[in-house]
Amino acid sequence: MHIHILGICGTFMGGLATLARGLGHKVTGSDLNVYPPMSTMLQEQGIDIIQGFDVTQLKPQPDVVVIGNALSRGNPAVEYVLNNNIPYTSGPHWLAEYVLQQRWVLAVAGTHGKTTTSSMLAWILQANGMKPGFLIGGVAKNFGASASLGDSDFFVIEADEYDTAFFDKRSKFVHYHPRTVILNNLEFDHADIFENIKAIQTQFHHLIRTIPENGLVILPQDEKYLHEVLQQGCWTPTAIFSDNKKTNADWQCQAVNDDFSVFKVCYQDKDLGMVKWDLIGHHNMFNGLAAIIAARHIGITPQHAIEALTQFEGIKRRMEVRGVVNNITVYDDFAHHPTAIKTTLDGLRRQVGSARIIAVLEPRSNTMKQGVHAKTLADSLQLADRVFALQPDNLQWDLAESFTTLKHSNVEASVEILLDKLVAVVKPGDHVLIMSNGGFSGIHQKLLNMLN
Repeated sequence: MHIHILGICGTFMGGLATLARGLGHKVTGSDLNVYPPMSTMLQEQGIDIIQGFDVTQLKPQPDVVVIGNALSRGNPAVEYVLNNNIPYTSGPHWLAEYVLQQRWVLAVAGTHGKTTTSSMLAWILQANGMKPGFLIGGVAKNFGASASLGDSDFFVIEADEYDTAFFDKRSKFVHYHPRTVILNNLEFDHADIFENIKAIQTQFHHLIRTIPENGLVILPQDEKYLHEVLQQGCWTPTAIFSDNKKTNADWQCQAVNDDFSVFKVCYQDKDLGMVKWDLIGHHNMFNGLAAIIAARHIGITPQHAIEALTQFEGIKRRMEVRGVVNNITVYDDFAHHPTAIKTTLDGLRRQVGSARIIAVLEPRSNTMKQGVHAKTLADSLQLADRVFALQPDNLQWDLAESFTTLKHSNVEASVEILLDKLVAVVKPGDHVLIMSNGGFSGIHQKLLNMLN
C-alpha cells in the first residue's frame, strides 16, 4: 500500500511514517517546515519528503492519504484529496487500526513531560527484554528513533490531547484505547483548540472512559485538575504518587541531592531502591517514578525498572547539550509553556549553582502567540541571569512590555540581531539555555559557530 502523509515532519506524523514503513508500506510525505532531527530520521528510513503541498505530489494517486492535524481546509493538497475522492484518514485513526489493535497500550498523557516519560517507560521495557513498540514525540537517545513497531504485545505511546484532524476534533488520545495510563499533570494550553481548562478536562474524561477495568491510571497526588477529571467518573484502579511523606499516597519519591539527579523510590513506606542518572529537575524525578509504576503494572519489578533508568540517556531537545565552546555550554530544550520553562530553569540552576544562566526564548506555540501566557512568562524566567527573546511578526502582544519585571532582558525582531547581542555578552562559565518548540532558525549551531 502507498501511504502519503501530509504534514509528515511533525514528531507524531514522522513517527507514524516510520511505523508504516516498518509494516512494509511505501511511504511518502510532504511538509512546509523540514528540519532535524525528524527530517534526518525520515531520510534515513528511505522516506521521500516533498517540500510544500503542491497537488502534483498526489499524482499518481496514493492508496490512502494520512492528513496531519496542522492542515486545514484551503490547503491545496487537502482540497485535491477531497475533490478527487481519494481515501483519507487521520494519523491517530490509522495508528489505532493498523498498529495498536490487540496490543497492551501504555499511554502517557498530560500538559508536560509526555515525551520524556514515554521514552523512560519504553526504555524500561526494552532494558528488561520486553521489546516494546513505541511512538514518542521526540528522538529517544537510547533508541535513536521516535518510533518502532517492536516485537511484543506492548506498545508505549505519547498520548497528546491536541485535536485529531480538521475533520475529527476529538483529542488524539481517545483513539488509542490504552490499558495503562500515566497522567502527568494538567494545565491550560492549546488555546487555539480549547476555550478553557474545563474543555481540556472533558477530553481527559473521554480518555478515562476508554480505559478497561483491569487497567491502571497513574497520577500525582497534588494535581487538582486531574483529580477533578477522575471525579467525573473512573472505572479503573488508580496509583497515586507524591514526594510528600505526609500524604497517604502509596508511591513516594524523595530527592537525595539538590538537583534531583539522585532520588529514592518507596512503596507503602518500603524503600525499593535509588535512581542515579544524568537527568535533573523535580519534574524528571516525577516522570521517572510514574514510569516505574507503569512498568510494574505489566510485571517489571521496581528494582529492575530503577536499574534501567540509571542507563537512560534522555531525549534530543530535552536539556540536550549541543556544544561547549570556551567553557560556554549551549543547551537545546523544547520548553515553551511557562511551567515547563520554570521547572527547566530550576533544574539547571540547582545543577550549576551560582554560574550565570542566559535564557534564549522563541515564543512560538499557538497559545503563546495569542498572549495566554503574557502575564506569567516573565515570572517563569526569573531564575535566569539574562533573558534574550525573539519577537516574531505573528506574536499578538509585546514581549518587551511583559518583561519589565526582569532585570536584564533583550527582545529582538530577528535571530541575527539577537545572536549579535547575545555573543557580545556571553563569557566563559555561562550556560546558554535555548528554548523553543520549533527549529528557531538553527540558532543553536549558529551560536556555536560564532563562539568558535
